[in-house]
Amino acid sequence: MAAGLSGLSRAGRGRSRVERMRVHVVSDVHGNSQDLAKAGDGADALVCLGDLILFLDYADHSRGIFPDLFGKENADRIVALRTARRFTEAHELSRRLWSGLDREAATEAAVRRQYAELFAAFPVPTYATYGNVDMPRLWPEYAGAGTTVLDGQTVDIGGRRFGFVGGGLSTPMRTPFEIDDETYAAKVAALGEVDVLCSHIPPEMPELCYDVVARRFERGSTALLDALHEVRPRYHLFGHVHQPLARRMRIGVTECVNVGHFNATGTPWVLEW
Repeated sequence: MAAGLSGLSRAGRGRSRVERMRVHVVSDVHGNSQDLAKAGDGADALVCLGDLILFLDYADHSRGIFPDLFGKENADRIVALRTARRFTEAHELSRRLWSGLDREAATEAAVRRQYAELFAAFPVPTYATYGNVDMPRLWPEYAGAGTTVLDGQTVDIGGRRFGFVGGGLSTPMRTPFEIDDETYAAKVAALGEVDVLCSHIPPEMPELCYDVVARRFERGSTALLDALHEVRPRYHLFGHVHQPLARRMRIGVTECVNVGHFNATGTPWVLEW
């Protein structure tokens, strides 16, 4: 899907134009290194909005770190409990399964194997931020010179200012990179004016937060929603909700776009100007 970026936002006024730019955007890669290696084909840059790790594939319970360690049958059980929002039972099952293992060591070893493969697949240049299932402390070991990692920071891409906010907000799922609302809001505020706001999670809008397959609301951010009204970027790009009720909607002057579940589609979203 292509989108035209016509004109300049307030943040973009005064910066020089480039004749033509094409940026590919992916999110929720979840272990799909094969398609990731081709995601930058034909683009001037790749933007990745996080969730590189595949801990458990909710569409195929045989894939991911969890079934590799505990088998598909246990993966089936924990997905059923989480889908039913029986989180206490899910945590108890997880606790029992992990009781005979060094959880931290086993998880880190598996994550490192995935990161080595995924970061090697990134094209040059790539601009990336963290998802809620990522482990940020490991990224510096795997991000090469062609990969710029940003969180609460901005970067100029082809004369447009892109702002990045990584991670997710606290949930009963207790994924690895969940942070409190105040810390998240501070990262959003640190961006200032941007042309393109990039985050892993969506703004707090029901249509953008509801997953029609999982049949539940994922957490969105009120700080992101406030920024759309105050900063008025041309685009807000995000992922996190794999099967959203609405994949895009306009909030004020901002076109909000869920760029898609890359693990399933293998296809980047395209931004051109």
